[in-house]
Amino acid sequence: MQNDEAKINLLARVARSSASASTIGSADPEKPASILSLSAAAYGARPNDEATVPTGFDPVAVALFEAIVEGAFLVAFADGVFDAEERKTFERVVITACGGSVAAKQIHALVADLEDQLREDGLDRRIDAIAAPVQKVEQAREILRIAALLAQTSDDVSQAERDVLAKIARATGLAKDEVDLALRDVKIALSAKAG
Repeated sequence: MQNDEAKINLLARVARSSASASTIGSADPEKPASILSLSAAAYGARPNDEATVPTGFDPVAVALFEAIVEGAFLVAFADGVFDAEERKTFERVVITACGGSVAAKQIHALVADLEDQLREDGLDRRIDAIAAPVQKVEQAREILRIAALLAQTSDDVSQAERDVLAKIARATGLAKDEVDLALRDVKIALSAKAG
């Protein structure tokens, strides 16, 4: 279990770091530098259904956070299996990567919603939904980076995972070679942060 805990913490540190810093190993994991970290803060501050929407609330950041998590979820689900243990590990990685800005119950509810939406809509419609909030190339790259990071958890990216990554890249307007770049960059970042 210690090995699993170490791997979860490693994945979370890489996820929290900015994309450019993750490849050179200079990001401070305690400072929200990545788009994931910034959008997680907005998601964590999202009011519940009964609350009044606070001034400064950013629904675009919330939608972007959901897209980032869903991209990683779709890669985790790529082989068609997402059992209770995989779900628990996935949720722990996301919670840890958010650095405390999103509650465990929020992530649990989000993952349950993602499972329902995938079952109802199918993969291609969910990938289109991921692309909807993307307004900048950096946002598209962050979705792909985090999805590629989750693909690396098994040390060998399967063809099914690679296919989902390619669909995410295409839907978000990224070039085909961005998948290989994202996989390479997260592999380098994981190696650098593990050492």
